Amino acid sequence: MFPCRSGMKKSIIKAGLVAAVAGSMILPTTAHAEPAPDVSTKLSGKTIFLDPGHQGTNHTEDMARQVDDGRGGTKECQTSGMTTPNGVAEHTINWKVSQLVKAAVESLGAKVVMSRNDDEGWGGCIDERAAAANASGADVAVSIHADGAPPADHGFHLIVPQLPIPNAAADQAQSGGGAQLSKDVRDAYVRSGFSPANYAGAVDGLQTRADVAGPALTTVPLVFVEMGNGANPEDAQLLETGEGQLKHAIAITTGVVSYLLGQTTVVTPVRGTPPPTTGDSTTPRRTSPDTTTQRSRPSVVAPEEDSSPLSALDSGSAGEGLTSMAMSLLSPLLEELGLGSVGSLVDDEMVGMVTDLASQMIGIALSK
Repeated sequence: MFPCRSGMKKSIIKAGLVAAVAGSMILPTTAHAEPAPDVSTKLSGKTIFLDPGHQGTNHTEDMARQVDDGRGGTKECQTSGMTTPNGVAEHTINWKVSQLVKAAVESLGAKVVMSRNDDEGWGGCIDERAAAANASGADVAVSIHADGAPPADHGFHLIVPQLPIPNAAADQAQSGGGAQLSKDVRDAYVRSGFSPANYAGAVDGLQTRADVAGPALTTVPLVFVEMGNGANPEDAQLLETGEGQLKHAIAITTGVVSYLLGQTTVVTPVRGTPPPTTGDSTTPRRTSPDTTTQRSRPSVVAPEEDSSPLSALDSGSAGEGLTSMAMSLLSPLLEELGLGSVGSLVDDEMVGMVTDLASQMIGIALSK
């Protein structure tokens, strides 16, 4: 479907992005535009532990081996994960989305530590992954999964641990930072147009559980993402396709950036659901020195009906497709970075940052 080689493809994408973004710029009316901040270092000094859930099929380890569940009991070392009706394995979906998130946060200056380094072999037991996150010195841990449920069920949710957690360090991390991180990722998903799960007892996109070992064993703030139900046709399409994986990755990245920058998040209420009750609602929100006041958020520009940025690229409409992508997909992330809309960019350095970020993410999505 995409015959170009990866390097050539990324060059074409970047050239298209430069033209698309430059074409949407509002030129300054004064002789000297205000210099753009160096967003490529926004996350400098931050470390993110990325855990693509499950593991490849080329392993001989015993997944049924019992390990510590963090609550005084044991559970299976690992599970195989779900498979969509079209035969796409969850571990592969998780891996592809994690690579997009990795590209994005590294473009912003963060260091990334992975729980597994490929999508072929063993990825470690659940307790080993938690131990790796704890040892990584990470500011946050992000565990990426997709769910398996009856086909009528749909939507994303974030698994949050039932409190208190026996391990005091894990309890402190998950009741404070972990709870806020989960809410920030939830809000980013809603702002990106995803629907919260309508099943499994999730309330406003958050599901409280005591049977998931990862959060109970992890002593750094953790968000446990269930991107959608692989058995539901609409959810599966987003999970299986490059464009859908890009949307998930941008939502995850936006939430993580929101948390790490300490910016106040405006929660978009979900009709018919009560406010979330998980976590410690009294925990103060950390703020950066230059972001102590609440910012109002512009509406995210929705793509035109039946438009598909990645399909547009494949058909040769690079400029139009990339403009649509930048406005509809990257708007929440750009807003978190304090950049506003793509249309307001007036600085060459800023345009370069946006094109580098988007070209990396789209290049990976197109190479699937």
